[in-house]
Amino acid sequence: MSAQVRKPTARQCEQCGRSEVWDDDLEAWQLAREGGVKQVGNPHCIHEWDINGTFNPVDTADS
Repeated sequence: MSAQVRKPTARQCEQCGRSEVWDDDLEAWQLAREGGVKQVGNPHCIHEWDINGTFNPVDTADS
């Protein structure tokens, strides 16, 4: 069994609600859309991403 490191594919600001998803083709974060509406949040927010949340980057599942 070897551990694999995963990267997050989505994130949301805890302060304003801005949502972003990772785009593998662009190799960059892009605004998420819900019902065709961009989830921009507050443009003046410094964005507090939930970096201490429940996402675990280490996947120990057997290959």
